[in-house]
Amino acid sequence: MSKISAKQVKELRDMTGVGMMDAKNALVETDGDMDAAVDFLRTKGLAKAAKKADRIAAEGLTATYVDGNTAAIVEVNSETDFVSKNEKFQDLVATIVKAVAENKPADIEAAKAIEIDGKTIDTIVTEATTVIGEKLDFRRFAVLTKEDADVFGEYVHAGGSISAIVKITGASNEAVAKDVAMHVAAINPRYVNPDQVDAEVYEHEKQVQTEKSLAEGKPANIVEKMVQGRMHKFLAEISLTEQDFIKEPDLSVSKYVTANGGGQIDSFVRFQVGEGIEKRQDNFADEVAAQMKK
Repeated sequence: MSKISAKQVKELRDMTGVGMMDAKNALVETDGDMDAAVDFLRTKGLAKAAKKADRIAAEGLTATYVDGNTAAIVEVNSETDFVSKNEKFQDLVATIVKAVAENKPADIEAAKAIEIDGKTIDTIVTEATTVIGEKLDFRRFAVLTKEDADVFGEYVHAGGSISAIVKITGASNEAVAKDVAMHVAAINPRYVNPDQVDAEVYEHEKQVQTEKSLAEGKPANIVEKMVQGRMHKFLAEISLTEQDFIKEPDLSVSKYVTANGGGQIDSFVRFQVGEGIEKRQDNFADEVAAQMKK
C-alpha cells in the first residue's frame, strides 16, 4: 500500500467537501487512487456534500456552554433560517459547543479535529450536511477561562441569533454577569474599557473630529476642547465599562457591577449569526423564471 500524503488528503477534501478522516480513509481504501477515492466516497453518500460547497452558509445558530471554570461560544452556519429551527441542527450545535468547552482547542482546525464517539467534528458536520440537505459550516469559536473567585455571565438571544459571554473577576453574582452579557448582546461594544482601544482607531477618530470641529469655524483653543469632549464621548460609546447600562441608563455598566456585588469586567465575547459573511442577494422573480425554463 502506498503512503498517503497530507497533500493528497487536502486535494480530496477540496474536491469532495468531506472531512479529513473520511478523505484519508477513502485514499487508504483505494491505495491512493484519487478518482477511485471520489467514487468510494460517493458510494458511501459522503460526497453529496460537495455539491453544496459553493453555496453560502450565512444563517444558523450561536451557542454558549459553561463547564466549571471554562466557557465556550460557537457559531455554526446553515444556508437558511429554516434549518436553524431543525432539532437535529440544534443538537449538532449543542454537541459542538460542549466538546469545545471540554477540549479547549487552540484554533478552528484543532476544534474541527476534536473526536466525539470516534468521529471528528469535521466529519460530523459533513455527515449532517448530507442528512439535513444544506451546506453547514462550523465557522468559529472562543474559549474563556476563569478562577474560582470569578464569574461567567452568558446570554443567548432569540434562540441563538446572538450569544455573549462575559467574565467578571472578583465577583460571584451570576445574575449581574448575565445582565452584563445581555447588555453586550444588545449594544455590541467593541472594547472592554477605553484603555483597550486600539491606538490607530483612536487617532483616526481624533483626526475626523478635529477636521469636523475646524470646519465649524471655531478658534483653535475651542477646537481642542471640543475634540477632547467628543473623544471622551467616542470612547464611552465603544467601551463596555463606560456605556450606559441598558437596564439602568443612569448607571454606566461598570458602576452597575460595582453597585451589585462588585468585581471587574475582564473580558467578553459576542457572536452574531452571519456577521461578516457576504450574503448572496437572490432575486426571487428571476429565480422562479429560471426554474420555469427548466
